[in-house]
Amino acid sequence: MHKYLTLFFISLIPYSFAQKMDTIYLEKLLKSHPELFQKILDHPNKNEVQILYTQIDRDKNNIPHFTSFSYRLDPNWYFYPASTVKLPTAILALEKINELNLSGLSKDTPLRIDSSYEKQTAVSKDESAINGLPSVGQYIKKILLTSDNDAQNRLFEFIGRAELNSKLQKHGAQNSRIVNRLAIGDKGIWAKHTNSITFYQEDKPVYKQEAQYDPNDYPIKLQNTVQGKGYMNDKDEIIHEPWSFEGLNVYPLDDQQMILKKLLFPEAFERRERFKLSKEDYSFLYDYMSRYPFESDYPKYDTTEFWSTYSKLLFYGREKEASINPNIRIFNKYGDSYGYNIDNAYIVDFEKGIEFLLAVVVQSNENGIYNDGIYEYDTVTYPFLKNIGQVIYQEELKRDKKVKPDLSKFNFRK
Repeated sequence: MHKYLTLFFISLIPYSFAQKMDTIYLEKLLKSHPELFQKILDHPNKNEVQILYTQIDRDKNNIPHFTSFSYRLDPNWYFYPASTVKLPTAILALEKINELNLSGLSKDTPLRIDSSYEKQTAVSKDESAINGLPSVGQYIKKILLTSDNDAQNRLFEFIGRAELNSKLQKHGAQNSRIVNRLAIGDKGIWAKHTNSITFYQEDKPVYKQEAQYDPNDYPIKLQNTVQGKGYMNDKDEIIHEPWSFEGLNVYPLDDQQMILKKLLFPEAFERRERFKLSKEDYSFLYDYMSRYPFESDYPKYDTTEFWSTYSKLLFYGREKEASINPNIRIFNKYGDSYGYNIDNAYIVDFEKGIEFLLAVVVQSNENGIYNDGIYEYDTVTYPFLKNIGQVIYQEELKRDKKVKPDLSKFNFRK
């Protein structure tokens, strides 16, 4: 009996060590650059900074091994995740198609969405697509290229709220929930109803999904869900009461990076833990995550509205005139809303063999009023994200790796 107990505890040792995370390194790194970070360091609570940085080292078989470092990481401290929830939604939409496993049903199959409940809207056309028709694949492109809100909402309706949250739990995002559509005031009973959807080929139905109702609320006990001193209502009136994020989407940084890690490095996970995606699905997601808007024809974007680095907050901020490093690609999903900027990224330099994961959230709302559109993105949050990405990149340049990684599966612009 003692022998088996000893073996049991020995088996737990690697796991327990894996759970420990360095919380000192990043703070020292920030303090070593006061010209960039001192104003944030002076008010980390006010700016709600959280950082999760993961180094990647490959073994001789090119399997990645991870070492993580954090600064103020706290899954119980709420921040509004904004558009970062769109990445798991895109992944799980593809997974649902694969699980349905129906002849004629793919990410490119045209679909129609009906209005099945109050406040819902129908859709039958998509002028951004080459054939003028909506599809799961086209919605995913728009999510990954420019963070389109309507595309997110349509995939939310396709997956269904209950299935979406069940899958988040199944895939390890234990502290997360996606319960609302974005940018349409989707709360309460309206968020619980999703539209009926029909996929078709040449006007013949391939798959019909009836309207759904999800009675669950997915409660999560969190701090910081009530903030500020006021908010602007839909009549443009300032209401002098704190703003509440209760009942909205939740997606903490550690869950964000875990989902990204599982997407990018399925080989590092047990087969049963992986997403049910095909090789083509993975390549499709990698490709569009890393593209700049000008690299897409369908959808086609006005480069004055969606400039090259529009979606690449870590490393480039939101600088329209930023000089793109041709050897670097950023596979990411960002979010910005209510003064929060978040970016969850995998940054690669193909020439130098650099790769790392970085997830960051920072907020600035000096007047304490929510929903008024007055936030310090340009002066506080965008520069912070740019600077932390570039500083960590410089740290990566100093790292000596025993094995140079083979990053060819991520290089779509050879």
